[in-house]
Amino acid sequence: MFYEGNVLEASFVHRDNRFIARCLLGGKEVLVHVPNTGRCQELLIKGERCYLLESQNPKRKTKYSLIAINKAGRLINLDSGAPNKLVREAGLAGKIPFMDPASLKSEVTFGHSRLDFADKDSYFEVKGVTLERKNLAAFPDAVTERGARHIQELVRAMDMGKKAHLIFVIQMEGVDLFSPNQAMDPFFAQTLEEAMDKGLGVHAYDCRVSPGEIHLNRQVPIQLGVDFYA
Repeated sequence: MFYEGNVLEASFVHRDNRFIARCLLGGKEVLVHVPNTGRCQELLIKGERCYLLESQNPKRKTKYSLIAINKAGRLINLDSGAPNKLVREAGLAGKIPFMDPASLKSEVTFGHSRLDFADKDSYFEVKGVTLERKNLAAFPDAVTERGARHIQELVRAMDMGKKAHLIFVIQMEGVDLFSPNQAMDPFFAQTLEEAMDKGLGVHAYDCRVSPGEIHLNRQVPIQLGVDFYA
């Protein structure tokens, strides 16, 4: 996935709210859109090198979007819209073995939720991951009732005879392991473990990230019950 438009290096200053932050660009402080409503507290640190995508839309309130930031030498993509685009791109290209590219559909309503994808046999939900510590990636970085509900909907799909998969897209490269963040959200972790016992397919992929692009890379091992904060 390539970003269309100018990608500019800047320095992070402060996050004003969920959607707006300030960065130092060319010696001038600018307001930027944050395309990620997660907490990202360990990433959005004053002085960190970051990358802004310049918009050509004159109607936008902010001219720039914060799409990536440096953390201890590792570049992390912050665009919450990227994981679905990456999975769709890889699925249609036949690079995800458990997806049927010929029948793949996006934004499919099931039960009380809208799931990310479906094909003739399966339902799929995608979660972006930006939380990392000691090469361990984890999800979520805040309590997510919506995430647990999506897993429950996938289980209902399996009860109806369908297959179901949950895909974690780790928006960085070089992590060794993925685990649900049990310390942050015990209910999500428990719901995931119970769903896996019932046959839910759970997969984690890391990504190759550069300032102006991001690509699905390799599968990462999954281990339950890891203490992210240990």
